[in-house]
Amino acid sequence: MTDLQSMKHSEESSRNGVERAAILLMTLGEAEAAKVLRHMGARTVQRIGSAMAQLRDVSRDEVGNVVSGFACDLEKSTSLGISSDDYVRKVLVNALGENKASGIVDRMLNKPSSKGLDALKWMDPRSIAEMIRLEHPQIISIVLACLDADVSAEVLSLLPETTRPDVMIRIATMDEVHPAALSELDEMVDRQLSAKTESSRSASLGGTRVAAEILNQVEAGQQAAMMDRINKIDSQLSEKIQALMFVFDSLSEMDDRSLQDLLRVIPSDRLLLAMKGAKPALREKIFRNLSQRAADTLREELDAMGKVRLSEVEAAQKEILDTARKLAEAGTISIAGSGDIYI
Repeated sequence: MTDLQSMKHSEESSRNGVERAAILLMTLGEAEAAKVLRHMGARTVQRIGSAMAQLRDVSRDEVGNVVSGFACDLEKSTSLGISSDDYVRKVLVNALGENKASGIVDRMLNKPSSKGLDALKWMDPRSIAEMIRLEHPQIISIVLACLDADVSAEVLSLLPETTRPDVMIRIATMDEVHPAALSELDEMVDRQLSAKTESSRSASLGGTRVAAEILNQVEAGQQAAMMDRINKIDSQLSEKIQALMFVFDSLSEMDDRSLQDLLRVIPSDRLLLAMKGAKPALREKIFRNLSQRAADTLREELDAMGKVRLSEVEAAQKEILDTARKLAEAGTISIAGSGDIYI
């Protein structure tokens, strides 16, 4: 491979999925790109829009590679003779993995038709929290179950501390939402945003998986406090939620190749701090997936390390988990929790 070809290959491979989507949309022109974006969720539009704004010096060859790659993926994914629901499910599973796609597809295909809920997805989490903080916990739980997990986590952290466990229990035990409950939600959103909704049927929302996804995004201290409170109220439910959560110890469930890819992008000082609070089994797995020299150095630094604040350890672990989620979303690695969730 020539130096020029190597440079082009490196340039293409350095783009993540969001950046490639941004490049593709920019080749379509304003009108056509707008049509595509209308079919995307609020958070996706925001991420792609941000990527489009930051793109600089995209070469003609790179544009060609992105378009060719898209055409190839489309040819592999498209299958005539299947229903639109099956097609959506297949494309998302190929892009995100079975378990992550499952929750998204369920929300896409079964969610209530509500302009109010769509409007909430574009709002700042602080504004959403301010709007719903005085509502009944059941209404709050329905709203959070309809939002993306990271947004729900931020909204949850802004709610009164005494309200959070009740809301999470309701989300975890939620299955189908009765039309009367949706009507109450619609009235509240209509009152706040002057939005109308035409929903009149039950919709699958919430569940332990949604609760786990939200709690995965919550700050470590708040997460522990809420899980402790939930455990005291309903220990069996707590166990189900915990089994589906992706926490630092869940890194021990990752395959070696994914863990190695993750460790390569983690700064050594952050890994050292995070390892301070890791269980022995996870420590050994991380050591095995480092080079002998790096593992020996890390062991020596851990042995020589003095006491550190728990909050600092938790912050370092959260940074590593956030990095793992981003790599998984880009399709670079697969991460599995104790409940075999891939995200």
